[in-house]
Amino acid sequence: MSRPLPVWADPRVSADSLDPQGLSRRGLLRRAGLFGAAFAAGAVLPAGQAYAATGGNDPELAYLVGDHHNHSVYSHDAKYTFSQIAAAAAEYGLDWMVFTEHSNFGHAKYGAQLEHEQILQARADNPRQLIFQGLEWYIPGAEHCTVFTPPGPNEVDVLTRFEMAYDGKLLGYTAGAPGNPDTARNEAHAVGALKWLAEQRRTGYVDDVLVLANHPMRLGIDSPHEIRNWRDAAPGIMIGMEGAPGAQGAALPGWRGANSIRGEYENAPSADSWAGYPRDAYRTYGGFDWATATVGGLWDAMLAEGRLFTITSNSDVHRVVFDTWKNGDWAPGQNFDNTGRLPDPVNTTEPQPGSDFWPGQFSRTHVGVTRYGYRSVMAGLRAGRVWVDHGHLLDGIDVRVQGADGRGRGATLGGRLHVRRGERLTLSVTVTTASRRNPYDILPELAHVDVIRGAVTGPVADRDAWRAPDTGVTHTWDVSGRTGTYTLTLPVDAADESFYLRLRGSDGNRNGAGYLGAAIDPHGPVVHEPGNGNPWLDTWFYTNPVFVEVEV
Repeated sequence: MSRPLPVWADPRVSADSLDPQGLSRRGLLRRAGLFGAAFAAGAVLPAGQAYAATGGNDPELAYLVGDHHNHSVYSHDAKYTFSQIAAAAAEYGLDWMVFTEHSNFGHAKYGAQLEHEQILQARADNPRQLIFQGLEWYIPGAEHCTVFTPPGPNEVDVLTRFEMAYDGKLLGYTAGAPGNPDTARNEAHAVGALKWLAEQRRTGYVDDVLVLANHPMRLGIDSPHEIRNWRDAAPGIMIGMEGAPGAQGAALPGWRGANSIRGEYENAPSADSWAGYPRDAYRTYGGFDWATATVGGLWDAMLAEGRLFTITSNSDVHRVVFDTWKNGDWAPGQNFDNTGRLPDPVNTTEPQPGSDFWPGQFSRTHVGVTRYGYRSVMAGLRAGRVWVDHGHLLDGIDVRVQGADGRGRGATLGGRLHVRRGERLTLSVTVTTASRRNPYDILPELAHVDVIRGAVTGPVADRDAWRAPDTGVTHTWDVSGRTGTYTLTLPVDAADESFYLRLRGSDGNRNGAGYLGAAIDPHGPVVHEPGNGNPWLDTWFYTNPVFVEVEV
């Protein structure tokens, strides 16, 4: 007899019931097991006060650690069971995770429902984890996206209907070359897909849904205008992109080959690639996607429009480095198309091919929440209360921009601070350094924290623009040797124009002039030598921005 599901794992229960009532701050922090959890408050300031904060300013934030991109035996190119992945995620401290199986006919016809049964069991077996069911969507004319919803009676139905109606691979809507006669149709279908998801949320068929672009620069087929079109088609649904891809173990020396690059970003432009990207865009920088790692690049160009676009980091787990498991054998007459899943893996004594790390082992996405629950994680992602790190570089970081006089709590990640022209502000960054050895058995040490400032110039006339010329590193703190929890402060002049601030830092092991030059970024992430990119020895953190809106 199967045991009863806890109420939050029961698909018949609305997501309105998923965030526990009466959960105290102490209980949240004890549940989260967080290091240096960040706190924020956001009451609007009294009349006559020069600054006020909106968004990203919820009181008493705690950061839950998660991963929105994982594959199991229900993806045709992976190999692990749900129980293996969930157990590994628990070992490495994840609070939430999303299973995002590849779409194909076997998955749509058989796998999605079978997977859902396993999701329900995984939720019951792992009550300390929030386990979402999602989908890795093949975007018509472009790359992939994570799509996911909270638990509810229609979660599997909406994902399956979406897969059948809008997946580019299933429909054959893959062309993206400017001269291809199908490109306009395919791009329009992607926009229609996002609008359809937004309608499911608007009508209450699902309580929520989020979409994030996966490994956007891997093939160069996500053009700037497509990314902007996706964002604009469903504001609050299509919320961001992976700042760093999975497959971070791809370039461990001696493992995959002499030409291996972190993230498996080993490609060259194709007929479907957007011609405006340089060949350098097809590489990772400190393990991060070129669009994110380039100060003044595509991510900054989108932020310069004054609209939040969140970044994440993830494992994209398919096959873990140095793992000894292999795919099991098919029974006679069976294949993925007629079963929707792979045979369970079989353990061997020999390391098997792989590029990935387990969820939480190397890449982590930290989301600020006010309470523990599925909808709270999604709300935190939507609000942009997000920072990411590799190699467990930090235990925690709290970022705040507030008036120089200290009144009010100001704005934190993803938030907006409204100020008067010329107002003096203070950026405060509270860092909690790593307190334990990471899975590579080293104690990470943060070497520097960089402040990146960009002007908000509004919507662009050229939807394919990928440069933000008014963005650069404006300050660097050398924090080598500092341990524990400490606060860094920096005076900030509001000047005459609206702007944003975001942070970045690393272990200092590998850096150089940024992609757009040392005047913009004097010590940014750089491309490693092919085949020699040990990710544990080149780790970075990034935060989402805080916006400052200057009232003229």
